[in-house]
Amino acid sequence: MRYERQIKLDGVGEEGQEKLQNSSVLIVGVGGLGCPAAQYLAGAGVGKIGLLDHDRVSRTNLHRQLLFEEGEVGKAKATVAGERLQKINSEIEIEVFEQALTVENAEEYFENFDIIIDGTDNFETKYLINDACILTGKPWVYASIYKNEGQLSVFNFENGPSYRCLFPKTTRQNISCEATGVLGVTAGMLGIMQATEVLKMLLGIGNVFSGKLKLLQVLSGQEQHLTIAKRPEEIEKVLKNGIIPVKINCRISDENKTYLDIREIFEQPKIDSEKVIQIPLSSLDERIWEIPKEEEVLVFCQSGKRSGKVVELLQAEYGFENLKNVEGGIETIIDG
Repeated sequence: MRYERQIKLDGVGEEGQEKLQNSSVLIVGVGGLGCPAAQYLAGAGVGKIGLLDHDRVSRTNLHRQLLFEEGEVGKAKATVAGERLQKINSEIEIEVFEQALTVENAEEYFENFDIIIDGTDNFETKYLINDACILTGKPWVYASIYKNEGQLSVFNFENGPSYRCLFPKTTRQNISCEATGVLGVTAGMLGIMQATEVLKMLLGIGNVFSGKLKLLQVLSGQEQHLTIAKRPEEIEKVLKNGIIPVKINCRISDENKTYLDIREIFEQPKIDSEKVIQIPLSSLDERIWEIPKEEEVLVFCQSGKRSGKVVELLQAEYGFENLKNVEGGIETIIDG
């Protein structure tokens, strides 16, 4: 029998395995956290797993996102992960959504799943997940990584605290693995912990990590648990007003220059300036004519890597001589 080893456990058994088979989990973000979480939930026999991610596999993903292989660079993460999970367990259902999570679609997606896993690396989407879970009555498993440190908690579980109870105020700073670096094992550990919390909730066993925040230092092995106080007023705001979009806008430090922002429309922070031309990389071919040639244009993205390649492309193939890449990305040109 496929699940024999876990069925033998107290708290699982045949009844528990049937619960898993009849359950569903949506993973938002199939990256360093989402990949290991998805693998172990598929292996455990969770009946339906949804994968929601608009991103594509890059070579820099491969050291920590082990559902992907070298030959799949450039392919849609959700689709590739779905195919791999189906090979891990052909008895479960995999739903793939090659979409970004938005204010407009979040509740519709969440309604169709029992539990949501946060596999994202930006504050805006975490607030969006939180609010949509409050409105749809779904618990969600949060995790966050910074270098060799990780955080974990479960929000909106059995009338427990929400993410806004922990972080009622937003911050402009948005730190990602791309900017700071991360060990693959750190992401793997946190993703497996997320899967563990999901299994505890679905099976009704153990102590669900709700109302607490786990702080994990991977290199030292030290772990702290902080209590999260529930703030009913923060939850009530969402119930009354619906999803509260978090738009972290900022201004560029030098308004006398012209900029080209090639980030996709969902990327944050947004720039509030008439001097910034916004042409997402995915639309560049059709909108090249919008880029001026008579003045210097500073091209930027989140880190400076994509924009550097765009500058090289436009110079080589379209004859642009007035473009300059912003090395270091958006953080180097905005007001603190």
